[in-house]
Parts: sequence; C-alpha cells; structure tokens
Amino acid sequence: MAGHSKWANIQHRKGRQDAARSKLFSKLSKEITVAAKMGDPDPDKNPRLRLAVKEAKSNSVPKDVIDRAIKKSTAGEGDDYEEIRYEGYGPNGVAVIVETMTDNRNRTASTVRSTFSKNGGNLGETGSVGFMFERKGEVIYPATAGDADTIFEAAIEAGAEDVESSEDGHIIWCADTDLNDVSNALEAALGESESTKLVWKPTTTTELGLEDMRKLMKLVDALEDDDDVQRVTTNFEASDEVMAQL
Repeated sequence: MAGHSKWANIQHRKGRQDAARSKLFSKLSKEITVAAKMGDPDPDKNPRLRLAVKEAKSNSVPKDVIDRAIKKSTAGEGDDYEEIRYEGYGPNGVAVIVETMTDNRNRTASTVRSTFSKNGGNLGETGSVGFMFERKGEVIYPATAGDADTIFEAAIEAGAEDVESSEDGHIIWCADTDLNDVSNALEAALGESESTKLVWKPTTTTELGLEDMRKLMKLVDALEDDDDVQRVTTNFEASDEVMAQL
C-alpha cells in the first residue's frame, strides 16, 4: 500500500484514542453544521450533508451529536464559517495541504503559518503544492468485505475509477463529483463502508526516511491540534521498514 495510504491508517488508529476523540467529533460536527447550512438539512436531499453524516457515523459519533449539529444550522450557527485551504512544505520538501473551516481568517492564517515554521516547514502560496494532488472521492472497506476481485467488480459496476486492495482493506477511488452516487451503489452491493469522503490524492510523492517521517508526524499532529483545521494531507512515501519503526 502506498505511503500516503499508510499515513491515513496511522491517523485512523490514532483517532480511536480518547484524547483525539472529542476533537475529531468536534471537526466532524462542524462539517455537518456547515453542510446543512449550505444546502438542505435533510441528508437525503443534500449529498454533502449525507457524506458528512456517513463519515461521522463511521467514526462512532453518537446520533444525538449528529442531530444537534444539523439543528445548529437551522439556528443560524455556522453562518460565519469560511473554508480556506493552505498549502506548504514539510521536511525534505514533502507537500502539505491543510483544509480549514474558520470564523476568523486572520487567526487561522497566523496559527497555520506559525505551526509550519515551528515544525520545520514553510507555508507557501495557494497552488504551490496543489498541482501535485487530484481531488478524488475515496471509499474504504475492510478486508472482510470481500476479496480483491469481488470488490473490484462492485466498484467498477458502481462507477468507480480504481481500487487498491491489500491485507489492510480496500480503497476505492472515484471522480470527486461522483462520490455520492458511487458510495450509494457500493453500499447497496457491499454494505456500510468504513469511510467515505473527498480527499486530495497525491499524483507525485516524496520519499522520506525515519527522521523526516518523525518530523512530518510532529508537524501534522500540531496542525491537526488546531480547532480550525479540518484535515491535513501530505504526499509522503515511506518504506515498510521506516513505517514499522514509527
């Protein structure tokens, strides 16, 4: 499995820890509130909201927390949130995309810039690393969902573009605009996914050794610790030997 996929797995396990749990719930709730505010508060009529709710459920966010987040949108909360993307470089020139949702652009820009500089990175201009990624829909199923051939057939039938299967599970890729339709078709064929979301998929990667990987993890952890940051994506590649030592 590619290095950037392994990073997702590291973060997934880390996200299961109680310390990171409430912060994750908060970020997922914010996405639900904003998605409901931008469209219809009914997930069946609002694809972005449906995907946000699905991702929240896959991370074990309680139903009452999800319902409360949707109600906040009708109460006027989430009006001031602005979605801003920052791009920069981490250790050894690895590309980093930081997606934020904020009610104070100046505060967020200052914090993100400071976090990069304190952790050996550099914040760049918008577009400085974005060309190294593609916006894609990503649906993840556990290995127990089926063998590689079964998943591939279901994915192609659903309108997906590609599948990466390994002993860790199956990552199904599709066009960003097709994610809602593809995930619905996959759910009908394979059941609930582990994760369904829009991601930045690297088209080129940067190989990192152990020391640079540790520095990168420190930078990403610091960025994700910011309440305004929704998601951090990097284009690192690392060997199994390096990953095993983290």
